[in-house]
Amino acid sequence: MQTILIQGGRPLSGTLAIHGSKNAALPVLTAAAAVPGLHRIENCPDIRDVHTTLEILTHLGASAALKDGTAYLDTRALVSAPVPRALACRMRSSVLFLGALLARFGRAEVPSPGGCVLGLRPLDQHLSGLARLGVDCQDREGRMCAEGKPTGGTVILRCPSVGATENLLLCALGASGPVQILGAAKEPEIVCLAAYLRACGAKIRGDGTSVLTIEPAELHSGEGRICPDRMEAATYLCAAAACGGSVTLTDLCPQDLEQVTGTLSKAGCAITPTETSLTIRAGALQSPGMVVTGPHPAFPTDAQAPVMAALLRAEGTTLFHETVFENRFRHVKALKDLGGEIRVQGQLASVRGVQALSGARMEGTDLRGAAAMVVGALGAEGTSVLTQAQHLERGYADLVPGLRALGAQIEALD
Repeated sequence: MQTILIQGGRPLSGTLAIHGSKNAALPVLTAAAAVPGLHRIENCPDIRDVHTTLEILTHLGASAALKDGTAYLDTRALVSAPVPRALACRMRSSVLFLGALLARFGRAEVPSPGGCVLGLRPLDQHLSGLARLGVDCQDREGRMCAEGKPTGGTVILRCPSVGATENLLLCALGASGPVQILGAAKEPEIVCLAAYLRACGAKIRGDGTSVLTIEPAELHSGEGRICPDRMEAATYLCAAAACGGSVTLTDLCPQDLEQVTGTLSKAGCAITPTETSLTIRAGALQSPGMVVTGPHPAFPTDAQAPVMAALLRAEGTTLFHETVFENRFRHVKALKDLGGEIRVQGQLASVRGVQALSGARMEGTDLRGAAAMVVGALGAEGTSVLTQAQHLERGYADLVPGLRALGAQIEALD
């Protein structure tokens, strides 16, 4: 999928089920490398990053397949070989193989990871944390080489990095003593990873809080299920808000979306939750005030771009303060091409609502930025063309068919 054609100005309606979470599936699949055995993981999204992770596992000697949303892995014959640069550069989460391979083999070699270019995304907390666990880590010409059997100990994270928390959690599985992570990330995806590892015999406490404790335990084959993708759900909610109508999303956790639904509610959308669904009824939009991104449970940085696109026609001025990534406003140019009135100064963006938007030609910049462009185009009159749309394949399963099922006039071209 390189190009998407979007005819905007049509309200959405209908019901749609949410897929499993990209940000949970990738660490859970990687975790299988640390645990020799047979693994069955349900609700895995059929997206490019999942397939890349399975390719890495296969390269390392595992048997890996994805069938009808379930991943089947056999990691008994897996070895600690270098992760290929060609695969690692496709996604940020490839760095998690560092912790997983260290836990199992006491050595790992992983190239610097790829993924969306969102500004400076240092790995210092990953590496310093591993060092605190007795691992020798060195950067050798763009390859992270680590060796040493992890020991017990306490790691203090200066900020709650999701990736560093996951890497340290995976490494701690092979530690000779208890490991405590202070300042750990609290995201639902961390909770999902910990739940799967417990199904494999791990002794983990405190997931969902800032203090994680991991004790030595015998690990074994496991089965589990990936939690719903809250960012996919947020994107569909924003699409409905942008162009009006009534949409029900099922198979999700409403409590994981409270920051997004709270913002859209302030903007004038009527949102009704049940235990596993959300219904949004969009009306005339108004500014919800200020949106400040931050670590969970604050407003998620991954939802910032789609929400900005949804509020381009909201009456008044909305301020966005991006505190997580320095280059998270790459989508702004495309939204301005649609007619949005946006001013950026440093990590602040001011969005003044306009009466109408018009179709435009846009170029995808990153995963969530491309999603924001789709949302903005759905709320614009006329035809929009989104090139470099392959970014969406990294994190959205069936986004175009899903929107089409809700009544959007949208088409993906090869």
